[in-house]
Amino acid sequence: MSTTTVQQSAGGAPVPAAAPAPAPVRRRGRRGAAGNLLSHGLLIIASLIALFPIAWLVFLSLGPDKDDYLHPGRIWSKMTLDNYSFVLQETAFFHWLQSTLIVSLGTTVIGVVIAATTGYAVSRMRFPGYKKFMWVLLCTQMFPIAVLIVPMYQILSSLQLVDTYFGLVLVYCSTAVPYCAWLLKGYFDTIPFEIDEAGRVDGLTPFGTFFRLILPLARPGLAVAAFYSFITAFGEVAFATVFMLDDEKYTFAVGLQSFISEHDAQRNLMAATAVLIAIPVSAFFYLVQKNLVTGLTAGGTKG
Repeated sequence: MSTTTVQQSAGGAPVPAAAPAPAPVRRRGRRGAAGNLLSHGLLIIASLIALFPIAWLVFLSLGPDKDDYLHPGRIWSKMTLDNYSFVLQETAFFHWLQSTLIVSLGTTVIGVVIAATTGYAVSRMRFPGYKKFMWVLLCTQMFPIAVLIVPMYQILSSLQLVDTYFGLVLVYCSTAVPYCAWLLKGYFDTIPFEIDEAGRVDGLTPFGTFFRLILPLARPGLAVAAFYSFITAFGEVAFATVFMLDDEKYTFAVGLQSFISEHDAQRNLMAATAVLIAIPVSAFFYLVQKNLVTGLTAGGTKG
C-alpha cells in the first residue's frame, strides 16, 4: 500500500509534498556522452589516416637526398627547401603548369557544357530512344584505357590533332562527358518541371529557359561535374603520355616521369613536385566545395 507524505501549512491545512522531477528522456537519434566520444574518436582517427599520406609526402620533400625515404629519421637534422627551389628554377615546372591548366580548364568548360545540355535534354524531352541513349553513354565507360589508346590515336592523327591541347581535351571529354551527363540528368530531374512552363509563359525560348532559369538552380550539380572533369584531366597519365610529344606540352602527370630513369629515381624531387602540384587542385576544390555535397546527394534522389 503506497503512502503519500503530507506537510502541514502555517494555517494547519495539509499541503501535499512536491512530486520528484521526472527523469530526462533521451530523444530518438540523440547520442549520449559515450556515443559522442566514440564518434568523435572515430572521426579523429579517420582524419589522421587521411592526412598521413599528405604529411608524409611533405616530410619526404624536405629531405635533400634522393634516398632519404629509406632512412626518414635522418631528415629531421637536415631539412631544407632546396628541392622546391630546384623544381621551380631548374625544371620545366611552369610549362607543365601552363599545359595542365589549359587542358584541365578546357576539359572542364567543354565537358560541362556538353554534359549539361545532354542531361537537360534527356531529363525534359521524350524523344525516341532517349533511355537507350543514356545507357549507350554509360557503356562507353566500360572500355579500359589500353583498348582505347590505339583507335583514339588513329582518329587524332587523321584529324592532325596529335600533340595539340585541343586533341587531348577532346580525349578527356570522351571520358568525363558520359559520367557528368548521367550526374546532371539526375540533378535536373529534381528541379520542378513547372519552372520550365513558367519560362515558356514568360516568352522564353527553350534555350533561354535552360540558361536563365535552370542553370542557376543546378549550380551544385554543375560544381560536381566541373570538379570531376577537372580532376580527370589534371591527373591522367596514359593519354597525355601518348598524345603529347613536345616536352614543353607535358602535363604535370607526365612531367613527374622525368625524375625517373632506367637506373635512377629522384624521389625527393618527385615529392616536392607533387606538393606543388597539389596547390592548384586544392584551390579549385576550395572554390567549389560549398556545392559539392549538395550536388552529390541531390542528384541521386530522383531519376
